[in-house]
Amino acid sequence: MKACLLFLLSVVSFCNAQTPYPQDYFTSPLDITLVLSGTFAELRSNHFHSGLDIKTQGKEGFKTYAAAAGYVSRIKISRYGYGKALYITHPNGYTTVYAHLQKFSPTIEAYVKKQQYIKETFEIELFPKAEDLKISAKEVIAYTGNTGGSGGPHLHFEIRDKQERPMNPMLFGFDIKDTTKPAVYELFGYPLSEGSHINGETSRVKIRIIKLPNGHYKTEQITAFGNIGFGIISTDKLDLASNKNGLNHIKTSLNGSKSLEVDFKRFSFNETKHLNRYIDYGYFFETKKRIQKLFIESNNPLKLLKSHTTQGIVSIINDTNSIYKITVSDFKGNQTDLSIPIKGLKKELPEAKSFPLNLHQIIASEETILEKDHISVQIYKDSFYENVAINFEVTNDTLKLHKPIIPLQKSMNINFDISQYKGTDKDKLFIGSVSRYGNKLYYTSTKKRGNTLTARTKYLGSYTLGIDDEKPKIEAINFKNGSWISNYRYLKVKISDEISGIKNYRATINDQWILMEYDSKTQTLTHDFNDEIIKETKNNLKIIVTDNVGNSSTFETTFYKK
Repeated sequence: MKACLLFLLSVVSFCNAQTPYPQDYFTSPLDITLVLSGTFAELRSNHFHSGLDIKTQGKEGFKTYAAAAGYVSRIKISRYGYGKALYITHPNGYTTVYAHLQKFSPTIEAYVKKQQYIKETFEIELFPKAEDLKISAKEVIAYTGNTGGSGGPHLHFEIRDKQERPMNPMLFGFDIKDTTKPAVYELFGYPLSEGSHINGETSRVKIRIIKLPNGHYKTEQITAFGNIGFGIISTDKLDLASNKNGLNHIKTSLNGSKSLEVDFKRFSFNETKHLNRYIDYGYFFETKKRIQKLFIESNNPLKLLKSHTTQGIVSIINDTNSIYKITVSDFKGNQTDLSIPIKGLKKELPEAKSFPLNLHQIIASEETILEKDHISVQIYKDSFYENVAINFEVTNDTLKLHKPIIPLQKSMNINFDISQYKGTDKDKLFIGSVSRYGNKLYYTSTKKRGNTLTARTKYLGSYTLGIDDEKPKIEAINFKNGSWISNYRYLKVKISDEISGIKNYRATINDQWILMEYDSKTQTLTHDFNDEIIKETKNNLKIIVTDNVGNSSTFETTFYKK
C-alpha cells in the first residue's frame, strides 16, 4: 500500500513538472466556439503577436467574460493599438488582457467615463486600485469590438506572467482544434563566412523543396562549404479557419545532433522589436514574405532562440556527406519535417564584389552624424545590429538614406534646417517619408525648434519636406443645423485631414466639454446622449479640430433635443 501511494505521488509530481501552468484556472473569455484569426507569437510588423485573436463571426457586441476572478488593474483607451483595452490581475499572479473592445460593462464604463469627463479627454490610461473594480470569475466585463488598430471585429486575448511577459494562452488549457500539419513553403540557404558557398552561390540562395506523400518535405542534395545557415517560410493552419497562423516550435539538427530551437512560448515586450533581426528584413521589404532565419546573428537577444551548437550555424567541410533536418510543429504537436542532404564540396569562387565607393560605413558601436547642405542625420550608438554601409544623398529638400532593407533597433534623428523658408510657409512644413514608388508622402512625427525640424524614425528610406496649409474638414453625419434629434441616441460627426493627419480635437455643447469617441478607421466622432450631459432644448455644438502642423478648423451648429 505504501509503495502504491509513493508511486501515485511520483506520478502527480511528474505531471505537475510537465505542466507548470494551471490548466483549469482560466476559462474562455467568450461563450462561442474559439476560432482564431491570429495565434501567439505570430510574426507581425516589427513585433511578435502577444496573444490570441479570437474571431467574432464578423460582428461586434459579444459578451466578454473575465477568464478568472481578480481586479481591474489597468484600463487604456487609444485611437490606435489596442483601442479599448482592459487588464485584470488575478490572485495567482497572472494578468489577462482584453483588447479592441466596443465598450466596457456598465460599472467599468461609468468608472472610465467619470475620469474622461474630469480629464476632458477620450484617450486615457487608468490604474485602478485593487479595491476599486473587483471582478468575479466569468463576470461580463466588456463587449467585443473593432477599436484601435484592429483590422476587423475580434477579441485580442492575452495572459501575462508576473513580469508582464505575454505567454501562449494555450499553455493554460484553452483547446483550439488543430489536426493539420504546418506547411513549409520555401527554403533558403545563407553562406555566412568568407569562402563559404551553397550550390556555388555566395549570397542567399533559394533551394527547391519537394513535398512527399506523407506531408513531409525533402530537397535534392545540395553542395556547400564553410559556415552556412538556413531559413524557412512556414505557417500553420487551424481546423476551423482558412487563414494562416504562426508556428509553435522549430527545431533543427545536423546528422542527428541538435542545432537550434525556436520556442514561441513566451517573450518580453522589450525584446519583441528584435523580430526584425530574426527575419530576413531585406527580403521582407522586397517581397512582404518573412523568412525565419534558423541561425543566431550577432546582437540578437531573443530568448525564444536556443542554441545547442554554434548559434545554429552549420560548418561544412570538403568531401563530407551530412543531413540537416528542420522540424516545425504547432501547439497540438502536429509536425512537419524537412530533410536537406548536403555534400561538402569546396569550390573556387569568383572575386567578391566591392562596395560602391559612395557608401558611408557605419560602425554600429559608435555614434555617427551624416551631414550635407541643410540636412543631417544623427545615428546613435547601437542603432544598427552590426556595421553597415549605407547610401546618403541630399538633393534639394530630399534625403535619400539607403533603402529600408536594414533593421534598426533604435530611432535616429533626421534634421532639416528650414531657415531659407520665409513667412507662413515655414509654420506649415513637416518631414515626410516618401513611399516606395515616390507617389505618396507620409507624415512623420515632426518637432520644430527654431529653424530646425526633427523627425525620429527607425526606418531608412527617402525623406523630404512637405507642406500642409489645408485645414481639417468637419461635417455632420446624422443631423443638420437647426434640426430636432430627440429620438437619436448618438451624435455623429466626420473629421478628416488628408495631409498631416488629425492631432487633436475638442467638442463642447453649450460651452461644456463633451466626450466624443474617435474611430480613426471611419474618421468618426460619436457622442452618446446617454452620458446625460444635455440639459437644454436648444443646444450649440462646437468642435475644434487641429492637424499635426497646427492648422485648425472650427465647426459650429445648433440642434434641438427634448
